[in-house]
Amino acid sequence: MLDFIVVGAAQAGLAMAYYLRKQGKNFLVVDKEAEIGASWLNRWDSLTLFTPSEFNNMPGMEFPAQNGHYPTKTEVANYFKEYAEKFDFPVQLNTLVENISHHDDHFILKSSEGEMKARNIVIATGPFHIPYTPPFSKKIDKDIFQIHSNYYKNPGQLQDGGTMVVGAGDSGFQILDEVSEENGRKVYFSGTTEVKVLPQEILGKTLWWWFTKSGFLSFSRDTWLGQKISQSRQPVIGTPVKEILERDNVEPVGKTKNAEGELVLTEKKKITDLKNIIWATGYRPNFGWIEGLELTKEGYPEHYRGVSNIEGLYFIGLPWLHTRGSATLGGIKKDAKYLSDHIEKKD
Repeated sequence: MLDFIVVGAAQAGLAMAYYLRKQGKNFLVVDKEAEIGASWLNRWDSLTLFTPSEFNNMPGMEFPAQNGHYPTKTEVANYFKEYAEKFDFPVQLNTLVENISHHDDHFILKSSEGEMKARNIVIATGPFHIPYTPPFSKKIDKDIFQIHSNYYKNPGQLQDGGTMVVGAGDSGFQILDEVSEENGRKVYFSGTTEVKVLPQEILGKTLWWWFTKSGFLSFSRDTWLGQKISQSRQPVIGTPVKEILERDNVEPVGKTKNAEGELVLTEKKKITDLKNIIWATGYRPNFGWIEGLELTKEGYPEHYRGVSNIEGLYFIGLPWLHTRGSATLGGIKKDAKYLSDHIEKKD
């Protein structure tokens, strides 16, 4: 019987492991992937963080890069590996947790590697669970290559010919930038063009420096201002959206409404020359494998700062777990410290 099982071995799970180690708890970190950092390595090849290295420090170990450097996905994954090795966390990989149930004073986890028991559970699986594509995508002709941004790596995956990128978030615009740099490729952009764009640096200081000084990352989701920020469309950071949309081979077509065969219907155009569609359309949460858990209408767990309605069950790494900073690599330590203090007081 373990004191804790932490489900997820990315930044949230590892930050929690750091504090559980400090408390002397008997714990295990499990992850469905074959290596630590896989959730980052599986993203597209050119991905870089828009937070500079000095704002990406996990508890107890600084990010190994000079200030002002914007890390690649490989550098982030390597940081996680070094972090887990430095503190000698017990990590069990290739372990997919399929069900969690609560029994009196402990939990039973059923996984691909068998059954495990623990008195407490920390869910650190992040917000990116089920890649979402609209239902009408199933009606599109099979000769058109479709891929969600979760599986997109680089333009080499694409067929020659017209390509549409769907989605007006950071991922959508970064992929649109990369795909439209190929000479001769016609690229349609589907999504709103009315987005706020913030530069990575202002007056010689990084955006995250200004965010930290202004307290922007510290507004609680329970405050009026925090609620306003959380409900508004997130700005695109560091990507030259206007310049990309004005390229000769890029055509904004508004939202995609429907499709049938080779025809894709958008707000501004009926498109019939597509060879590829990249869906940067986000994710849907999946917590149905946890029995007895109360969920919000959006499908996320009901909780207060990661403490759920089930005694001994905790969450970390969710968007706006407490503040905007909860979703950042460097902000996770505050949430982990809060949960650690809560656990210590309870004991």
